[in-house]
Amino acid sequence: MADYLQAVFLGILQGLTEFLPISSSAHLRIFPELFGWGDAGAAFTAVIQIGTELAVLIYFRKDIWRIARAWVLSLFKPEYRGALDARMGWFIIIGSLPIVILGVLLKDVIEEHFRNLWLIGCTLIVLGIVLGIADRVGRTDKVIKQMTLRDAALMGGAQALALVPGVSRSGATLSMGRFLGYDREAATRFAFLLAIPAVVGAGVFELKEIGNVGQAHAGEADYGWGPTITATVVSFVVGYAAIAWLLRYVSTKSYTPFVVYRVLLGGGVLALLAAGVLTA
Repeated sequence: MADYLQAVFLGILQGLTEFLPISSSAHLRIFPELFGWGDAGAAFTAVIQIGTELAVLIYFRKDIWRIARAWVLSLFKPEYRGALDARMGWFIIIGSLPIVILGVLLKDVIEEHFRNLWLIGCTLIVLGIVLGIADRVGRTDKVIKQMTLRDAALMGGAQALALVPGVSRSGATLSMGRFLGYDREAATRFAFLLAIPAVVGAGVFELKEIGNVGQAHAGEADYGWGPTITATVVSFVVGYAAIAWLLRYVSTKSYTPFVVYRVLLGGGVLALLAAGVLTA
């Protein structure tokens, strides 16, 4: 029963933090440690993120269908190749390659070394400051129609940094988008579309790790299928309930509150580590 209660809490946490540039994976690493539950683990984290991405798939279903249809048609009909939706399909594919390649190559490092709380505390602070700078210096003169293959590749490279918990997939992509001059709405829209292949792919890739009782790394909680499914369902429900408001807020408001929150959370984690309250 304790595992299921923890799963509900972690599902709510995932649903509330996935769409904000504050790193859901960092929250799923920090808060269980604070409560003495142990590290939820990279596999559990990746799988329950499928729940929130399912919310994104449903929310953006018309856009996704339109992009997928135009992209497929462009493979056979030249007249479709200049259409924005067809190009967007290629942009998402190219932008997804860095995180896919690095995720496979660095799997062991991600699961063991990147989950160190000293590293997470520092990335929360540093990438939070980067996000704040990007939001201030960004020209906001580009819209989604002006997306280029170069820009998609650069935003995809930035997204790959989120393999380190604390970076934030949306935060890194939004930062690069703002540095490239895209307005908040365009940067946010592409960030969420770009995340779909990466998150769903990572979750499916890690499914085989769930339920391997006794195979968790040292210090990790050993969640089985029941708690994992519970957390995934909860993250979907909470994420879907919150997505419209959260997307609208991130698209139109200053990122300053998130920058402040990241710095405070990261600083708090480092202070608790130094005091011996948390173990890395």
